[in-house]
Amino acid sequence: MKSMIGVAAAAAFGFAAAEPADSLDAVIKDHWAWTLEQNPTFATSLGVRDYDDRLGDPSLAAVDAAVEKEKAFLGRLEALDRDALSEADRLNYDLLALELRNDIEAASFGGKYLAITNRAGPHTFITGLPDDLPFFTRADFESYVKRLDATPAYIDAVIARLKAGIDAGWTQPCQAMEGYEETIRFHVVDKASNSALMKPFAAQPATISNRDWKKLKAAAESAVMKNAVPAIARFADFYAKDYAPACRKEIAASALPDGAAYYAHRARRFTTTDMTPDAIHALGLQEVARIRKEMGAIIKSVKFDGDFKAFQEFLRTDPRFYAKTPEDLMEKNALVAKRIDGELPRLFTRLPRMPYTLKEIPADIAEGTTTAYYERPAGDGSRAGVYRVNTSKLETRPFYEIEALTLHEAVPGHHFQIALAQELDLPEFRRFGGFTAFVEGWGLYAESLGLDVGFYADPYSNFGRLSYEMWRACRLVVDTGMHAMGWSRQRALDYMTANTALSAHEIRTEIDRYIAWPGQALAYKTGEMRIIALRRRAEAELGERFDVRAFHDAVLGQGGVTLPVLEQQIDTYIAEARAANP
Repeated sequence: MKSMIGVAAAAAFGFAAAEPADSLDAVIKDHWAWTLEQNPTFATSLGVRDYDDRLGDPSLAAVDAAVEKEKAFLGRLEALDRDALSEADRLNYDLLALELRNDIEAASFGGKYLAITNRAGPHTFITGLPDDLPFFTRADFESYVKRLDATPAYIDAVIARLKAGIDAGWTQPCQAMEGYEETIRFHVVDKASNSALMKPFAAQPATISNRDWKKLKAAAESAVMKNAVPAIARFADFYAKDYAPACRKEIAASALPDGAAYYAHRARRFTTTDMTPDAIHALGLQEVARIRKEMGAIIKSVKFDGDFKAFQEFLRTDPRFYAKTPEDLMEKNALVAKRIDGELPRLFTRLPRMPYTLKEIPADIAEGTTTAYYERPAGDGSRAGVYRVNTSKLETRPFYEIEALTLHEAVPGHHFQIALAQELDLPEFRRFGGFTAFVEGWGLYAESLGLDVGFYADPYSNFGRLSYEMWRACRLVVDTGMHAMGWSRQRALDYMTANTALSAHEIRTEIDRYIAWPGQALAYKTGEMRIIALRRRAEAELGERFDVRAFHDAVLGQGGVTLPVLEQQIDTYIAEARAANP
């Protein structure tokens, strides 16, 4: 009431009313509201229903406008007195400022033209909506139909953006995109009932009447066949006729305009360090040599008659290590998941409330994607986390990888960390965000926690754990090798084949992923090594006072932060633990 009187009095005497002072809370709140508006399907998953009729705007104009908006947010932050903030707010300030600066720096390169990778594009976004959105009420289904009707505009905007990339010399490499067209045409169907987009209509909610259900289903079928499928077909035609012929013959990010600086930026962003590609490459070589020695010890322990290469061939071809049916593979993963669930209290004092489930990777992308991945739970609690398992090409999905894979993707890896972060008392941009080096570093570190609770008792499974660690160490070598040091795709394939027990198919899909997504693969080992180093520091300084559960709680207690911030967190934890128990 006082502010209203002040404004009226100022107007009466001809003075301009003073603008209310800006604050960190206001910047964070405004930035988050803008983030949800920019990402309407994400907003829906958080229970914010203001944008339920939208898909978002992937156009170049929208990308450029977003960068200008981020510059404005950064300007508002920098106008504040950071030193006057509390310690907690200084961290909020620093993390938001870093995110904004990263986006602004990225905009100085042409990465905005790379609107597709070999694993994703507008078609996977659209056909993923049935798994990403809530379907409980009539309004949920009505908004879904509106989004299906919006598909042509969305896909046309992506096509225009990719065309601009062709003109600017920013396209994906040909070698990494092999088979991409098939993932699009998979969804060009002759009737709605064959479309993945009709999946939400498989079961009628009890809250919707038969009459309304028939209307909703008919509207969806019309939207699928008149709008969504023709738009996806148009994208497939564009890719085949225009994009594929224009794709790059060179695989290196450094071959792009200003590419060396672009890749160096990607390396800094994904590792949250100042390490150069050369330094990362050297670190990878050291880790490969270390892990290779441990793998050699296991080969010796099982009394295998042959060298490392022969042992790899044995693992890749012996039928005992492979499932005969998708159901068998899913059951093996489910058993490991349930076993590790019961061990979590030995590793943590705080567990997330949100559960997770296991599902197969969709058939349209399975053959060209990774062995497994994780989908975070809906922020409004309407959907559990999902551990996705690849059941295609069963001869390439060995049992000896399952323990490491499950611990990474489900618990205590991605589901545990991400679901817990969503429950923390933090600003939304931190609860539902996170830096890749932390998120993936934790996932890789989580694989090793099986050693603390009795997993990897079988030597082949332990070799699988080391092979997975070797896989991430090799990433440091091959990603920097291809993008900064002139390595060919074949050299990268050969290096991974020589040093891991991954199948040839897995290696090929992984190398193509690194080519199409430069720098992201550097995050895993970088983050994991920092967490391991911090644990060793805590163990050495605390001695008998060290509690692994308290250490893990300290690591996860602030969400997905940068590695320098994580180091500060653990230094604080060590000091407090020492003071609490002299």
